[in-house]
Amino acid sequence: MMHRDEILGLLFEMPFGQLAARADAVRRAAKGDVVHVRGIVEFSNHCIRNCAYCGLRRDNGQVRRYRLSLPEVMAAAREAAEAGADTVVLQSGDDYGLPPRELAEMVEAVKTRLGLAVTLSVGERPAKDYALWRSAGADRFLMKHETADARLYARLHPGKTLAQRIAALRRLRDAGYEVGSGFIVGLPGQRPESLADDVLLVCELAADMCGAGPFVPNGATPLAGAQHGPVELTLRCMAALRIARPGLNLPATTALATLAPEDGQLAGLRAGGNVLMPGFTPAARRADYHIYDHKRRVDMDDALDTIRRAGRVPAPAQGARACRIPPGDCGCTSASTAAATSASRRC
Repeated sequence: MMHRDEILGLLFEMPFGQLAARADAVRRAAKGDVVHVRGIVEFSNHCIRNCAYCGLRRDNGQVRRYRLSLPEVMAAAREAAEAGADTVVLQSGDDYGLPPRELAEMVEAVKTRLGLAVTLSVGERPAKDYALWRSAGADRFLMKHETADARLYARLHPGKTLAQRIAALRRLRDAGYEVGSGFIVGLPGQRPESLADDVLLVCELAADMCGAGPFVPNGATPLAGAQHGPVELTLRCMAALRIARPGLNLPATTALATLAPEDGQLAGLRAGGNVLMPGFTPAARRADYHIYDHKRRVDMDDALDTIRRAGRVPAPAQGARACRIPPGDCGCTSASTAAATSASRRC
């Protein structure tokens, strides 16, 4: 594992162009030119937590709360599958009002009817819930540690501790999931050097995936007036993660697209990223899943355009999908992702 001083050098001393090029070379050697496309379905915005930066926080009375039904979840997941996503991410707040069995039914339905991998992102739960969802077919679990600074974590998450978060991440590993973590860059009160500890914690946890995204404030939270996180420092964190843990799946986050709409996610892919996560939440509910302000909607067309501009190719979807190339063009006669990708290369 890299030493803290080495990571600090990557984050704050190495010229950015040199750092991004090094991370991109590591990415190419470890992961190839494939970009994984994970389709997000935000199925509930209920949350028992009161995090100081999040618009879903319990005390935010401005939120119109919702839970999607199983048919609504399946319709959104099917849209993601047909668009070419290789995974469906079922995401919510820490919604303890939804019975664990109902979420297990959603997981099982997506797995059996669509044949896609399923990632859950639903927060801290008892080991028995994690085991239930794993037995239902969930493959991965994404739960960011948010910050490796224990004092800052406690300040931003009233009544919660970083130790509890890490314990939950370890329960996920014990349950057999591929585990994703992540952290926020530029949180108010964050010491820049603590970002090296975030990278080290990701390595210590042996995370399979990590999202590093810039802080973006929400006007209905205690941090409403805070400055957003720096884009370049976020990209530096991504590059450092790739170099420190070459096999990591590393998304270019929607928060990057929000702060840099033209090329934020493209820069993320060029700084070591290999995952994009377009949204498939039903249109009537997208505005209600309001974690931070001015969130840019990233759809499948946006993701595919970013992949093309990066000179990369989307990963083959596991489930059935429709060919995105018009009939008769480029000699594509199959609905398979592999054939469509091959045909698009000939175009």
